[in-house]
Amino acid sequence: MTPAPSSERPTLRTLPRNVWIVTATSFLTDISSEMIFNLLPLFLANVLGVRTNVIGLIEGIADSTASLLKVFSGWLSDVLRQRKRLTVLGYGISTLVKPLLYLAASWPAVLAVRFADRIGKGIRTAPRDALIADSIDPRFRGLAFGLHRAGDTLGAFIGLGIALLVILATQAETLTLTRETFQTLVLISIIPAVLAVLVLSLGARDTPITGHIARPRLSLREMPPSFRRFLWIALIFTLGNSADAFLILRAQERGLSLTGVLGMLMSFNLVYALVSGPAGALSDRIGRRRVILMGWTVYGLIYLGFALAATGWQIWALYALYGLYYATFEGAAKAFVADLVPAAQRGTAYGIYNATIGLAAFPASLLAGIVWQGIGGWTGFGPAAPFVMGAGFALAAMLFLWRWKGTLAAA
Repeated sequence: MTPAPSSERPTLRTLPRNVWIVTATSFLTDISSEMIFNLLPLFLANVLGVRTNVIGLIEGIADSTASLLKVFSGWLSDVLRQRKRLTVLGYGISTLVKPLLYLAASWPAVLAVRFADRIGKGIRTAPRDALIADSIDPRFRGLAFGLHRAGDTLGAFIGLGIALLVILATQAETLTLTRETFQTLVLISIIPAVLAVLVLSLGARDTPITGHIARPRLSLREMPPSFRRFLWIALIFTLGNSADAFLILRAQERGLSLTGVLGMLMSFNLVYALVSGPAGALSDRIGRRRVILMGWTVYGLIYLGFALAATGWQIWALYALYGLYYATFEGAAKAFVADLVPAAQRGTAYGIYNATIGLAAFPASLLAGIVWQGIGGWTGFGPAAPFVMGAGFALAAMLFLWRWKGTLAAA
């Protein structure tokens, strides 16, 4: 299934099979994941009584430690010259461990399940992204990744809608999440998770990997200089991009009810889903760097808004607009990585990129929790602090990317 170059821009109907299959897989997976993982910070805070610094620790360890696997899985997919098997394995692991949240009664138990789920994500992410990039004409990568992000986020929208219906049916008048409601959602989440693995297993096909056949080396030094420079800039940005769990806690702290939080998350995912495809296609036309700069500008302004917001409805409105950042950045950045490296190193490059972003999430989330509520006897700077910090890192990354000069790899 080698992507056939074409002088015409593809329509949705003519996009390669793999793009649709991977999009459908992410769609189903996010229906499953978002109905429980977006509520996990509230489960930790409301049910288990966990402080924000521990929540930041959980998110940081889960994402960052498991992110190390992204390097090895991406590199291994280059060595094996196969993407599908590792992608299926990763989705399968996450599907197997997710039901264990039903039994979780302490934050270490939540951490264990969250960590195992991120192990699955660490295994699948780089091969999956490489599979998309391998399957589409280089000129239309932005469209392919934008469509994938749109499908992923539409699944999140539906998953959150299911969570909202369950909450309205079980605890409509309660301001905080209950254990029983959370357990019900965990059970429901199993169905789309299993369907996602089946769709990917039966529908995806590996694509021939072009380029030199020498065994790829797992080394950042082997990567093109332009890719390395972009990686450092993305790292600077990510150090201020703490887990979105803090945005959910900020919304609750500003007075938004549990149903209001879910409505806020649905608004975010609706904006994200609607804009991702057009934003990805825009990056094909005007360049990835410009679109990424647009996304980081939106991020910085919105994070300042989160710091200054006084009411729950203001957080809701800002969080909906926050979807513009994800829509403009995520797809364009994934396509940009493919632009900067040759095909034979693509899995390794995605592994390094995703691992770098994931590893930076640990200090970012831990630091955000500390500056909010402090540590030990220190009470921190307050709820606005993580968002001011995030805006500052975004500004620094924007300045570096604005001055960045690099070259694209041969398709």
